[in-house]
Amino acid sequence: MDSRIPRVRRKLAAAPFQPLRSHSFGEETHRFRLGPRLTEARITAIESEHAVALPGPYRQFLLHIGGSGAGPFYGLKPLEKCALLVMQPSSAPGTPRGFDEAGTAEEGDLFLHIAEMGCTDVCVLALTGPLVGRVVIGNSDGHWGPDVSSASDFLAWYERWLDHMTAGLDNRALELTSPHLRSHPNRHRLAPKM
Repeated sequence: MDSRIPRVRRKLAAAPFQPLRSHSFGEETHRFRLGPRLTEARITAIESEHAVALPGPYRQFLLHIGGSGAGPFYGLKPLEKCALLVMQPSSAPGTPRGFDEAGTAEEGDLFLHIAEMGCTDVCVLALTGPLVGRVVIGNSDGHWGPDVSSASDFLAWYERWLDHMTAGLDNRALELTSPHLRSHPNRHRLAPKM
């Protein structure tokens, strides 16, 4: 088991009760509850069904913490409901790129839609290619992004969300609003990177 798992569990258990913590957008939906953990057999069956391998830190989360629920935005999607996506080709260097549902792995690098953000925004985990294991947020319409998290993997990204939230930080990339900035008219300008 990844050595970060017990620490993430403790932080998650304490998050709802932290005084002066940031508001996490969508927390009313998941209420910091997790769906049941998945078994190794269930994860392996889903990987086989879709001919993919889940990155180790995400797999560890599913096995040892929870299968869905508490997380950034509206929360983590159940693995069975996570769509496979591919990034749209770029029309010109530096232009935004969106995501489309994947038909086959030959279409490009695969991403797993892991968290609900609302509207056409997506939070994905890279399954193949140079970003494998990294969290990326973007828009399926290609209006903005993609933005690659600086966190090294899923567990680092998830723990950053917990740390920033409990510290009362404002972080637009993780949809956190600090207690002292909730009514600040320019709060989106004050947000650190994800």
